[in-house]
Formats: sequence, C-alpha cells, structure tokens
Amino acid sequence: MPAVIEVESIVRNFGATRAVDDVSFSVEPGEVVGLLGPNGAGKTTTLRVLAGLLTPASGSARIAGIGVKEHPLEARKHLGFLTASTGLYDRLTGREVLQIFGRLQRLDEATLAARIHELAEELELTPFLDKRCGALSSGQKQRISIARAVVHDPSAYVLDEPTATLDPVASREILELVRRARARNKAVLFSTHRMEEAESLCTRLLFMRAGQIRARGTCAELLAQSGKTSLTDAFLFFAGALS
Repeated sequence: MPAVIEVESIVRNFGATRAVDDVSFSVEPGEVVGLLGPNGAGKTTTLRVLAGLLTPASGSARIAGIGVKEHPLEARKHLGFLTASTGLYDRLTGREVLQIFGRLQRLDEATLAARIHELAEELELTPFLDKRCGALSSGQKQRISIARAVVHDPSAYVLDEPTATLDPVASREILELVRRARARNKAVLFSTHRMEEAESLCTRLLFMRAGQIRARGTCAELLAQSGKTSLTDAFLFFAGALS
C-alpha cells in the first residue's frame, strides 16, 4: 500500500544553522508514527515543511502522492495539521470556526453539518460547541482546534505535540481520536515528549537529534538499539544524555 506521508532527503536552513539535515521517512495508511527528540532537534521544522509552511532548501515532501512544494493547496486538502497552539478566534463560537474551515475546504453544507455532528460526538464538543472560543478552557480550545484540523476528513494527520498543554482528561480525548484515525486507516505522524503516549499509540518511532534521524523502529527495536529497558531511558540515550 503506498505511503500517504512521504519525506525524502529534506534539508532546511535558518541562516547558517541547518535545522533539518537530509531527513527521509514515510507513513502508510493505518500507521501512527511517533516523532521524538529533544527541543531543537528539528521536529517542528520537519512538520512545518510537510504542512507547506516552510520551504526546504532541498528534498521533497508529499501528501497522498502530491508534492507539497509544487501543489500546496491540493496537498493540504489531504492533510490535517495541528499544533499545541490553538490559534482560535476568540469572538467566534466553536461551531462557527468549524463551519468557516469546512467551507474553505469546499465541503457542501450537508456534508459539513454531518461532519461537525460526527466530530462533536467523537470529541465531546457539544456542551461548549456554541460558546465563544475566548471563554473556553485550554482543553476545550484544543479539542475545537483538532476538530478544525480534520473537519475535511483528511487521509493524513500531522500532529505537533497536541497534548503538550493539556491535563490528562483533555489529553485522553485527543489520544482516542488518534486511535480512531488509525482504525480508519489514516496515516498519522505524531510528535510528542510524553513517552507513555509514544509507547501506547505509535506503531513506529523516529528519533531526531541535531536535525537528523538518529534511530528508527518499533518501541521494542529502539529499546534493543539503546540497550535500555524503558522508552524514557532510550530517549535519554539517543539524546546523548545517557551512556
């Protein structure tokens, strides 16, 4: 089965600093691939290249076989991109946010209404869906934000630390959505600093340091490569903080 997310030899510089250095990987349908690494490793830069927010100096990124650099708008039709920062409009209700973004994705009104209802059920949005976003808690905002990212039912999910600011209850809703996405054969690329999330969710893991992928494989394979018995210790080993 062809990969939905493909990154091939991408390089991205910021001035004299090489933030991403010859990174390649793919994510197939039904996979949740975890992107791990310390702050400054190049994870967010890689994800922003995938989302078309940054242009690589060289290399390529494709979503559903569509070149992100060559056809950014077409590629984004197949992508749901989420960051830890919600960036919602405070004066709009959650429903209004979803309606606006659904229309931007050219969903017809009947399909959009059905999709909003489906997401409201999945993410338990109904109690606050018609409240202004400025009055919502951080967890409620993040649930609206992820609904906005996937309102068009994309084939690829790219999630950049989506639970970083959330409490365990709010985090659970996001993680359940990822599990359902995997069951529906979506391709999910999931960046996190929470090792328990990586261990329970991810089919494969990529470990980045200094702009490069230094290790890749299943959780068991990363433990074997590092010689450690916990994913936290393996993280520290690959980060160079533990010998």
